[in-house]
Amino acid sequence: MGNIMDIKMAENILRIRFSQIIINERYKNNEFKIPIHLALGHEAIAASIDAIMDENDVLVLHHRNIHYNLARAKTLKAQLDEYYLKKEGLAKGQLGSMNLANEAENIVYTSSILGNNLAVASGLALGKKVRGSKGVVVVTTGDGAIEEGSFYENLLFLKSNELPALILIENNEWSLATHIKERRCTINIDKFAQSVDAKYEKLSGNDSFKYVERLIELKELALLNKTPVCVEVELTTLGSWYMKKKGYPNGKFINYHAGPAPTINLSEGPVIKESNEDPVYVLKTYFEEEKFTEISDKVLMLLEEKIR
Repeated sequence: MGNIMDIKMAENILRIRFSQIIINERYKNNEFKIPIHLALGHEAIAASIDAIMDENDVLVLHHRNIHYNLARAKTLKAQLDEYYLKKEGLAKGQLGSMNLANEAENIVYTSSILGNNLAVASGLALGKKVRGSKGVVVVTTGDGAIEEGSFYENLLFLKSNELPALILIENNEWSLATHIKERRCTINIDKFAQSVDAKYEKLSGNDSFKYVERLIELKELALLNKTPVCVEVELTTLGSWYMKKKGYPNGKFINYHAGPAPTINLSEGPVIKESNEDPVYVLKTYFEEEKFTEISDKVLMLLEEKIR
């Protein structure tokens, strides 16, 4: 690889990753007064959604939204200022982290309330139909929020009213500190979708280049057939650690949910885990080592210059 589009995607993924690590460094220094949910490991889907969005598409986000905001706005300074609650922030310091929207970049609504944004997305899709507007509504949610009645109700509403939408379910298998297997039985999202004759697709592997190709097809399908499409994205939220605790000889596994990630450090570079669970590791396999380092160094240098 090495064409302009490939490098642009690489730069976006690396910028999202480095931006989060920089935020994490400041978080570890207790510089923020608000809670922040990092999305290390979620960069591939955010960069892919950014790549497929047109001017008529809108994005509706949930509480872990940092990666989508970074992907769309392509700026760290304004988002940092928002987290500091400064008037120079992305939303003039009024929205903070879990409710951060950016209408200028078509992020029209974000909610910290579990499942709340699904109903808003349905309303936006209905509004588009009534006005005869073009474009698709993209709404993000998680494996925890699909346990809420709002998920099925809005899937039914979208299908019943022939409204095109992409429903992205980021499945990291955790809700707070509870693994999915500890808290509930299996939910087959494909069966949910099938029950209302909606399309279902599962994305895995954290390969943005492959994601973009498929998401373009799914978006076109949603618009052509006037239907919601459920897209389950398998991913890992990176930043977990092991805590020393009696009865756990190897330490107790602590899954990252919110706040600073103590094991993540800028000095260690952009790759956090050398496996397909890390989108940056997957990205790295597409480039020669020297080229990847060149792109990575350039992205970090530009980021640090703009936040001094």
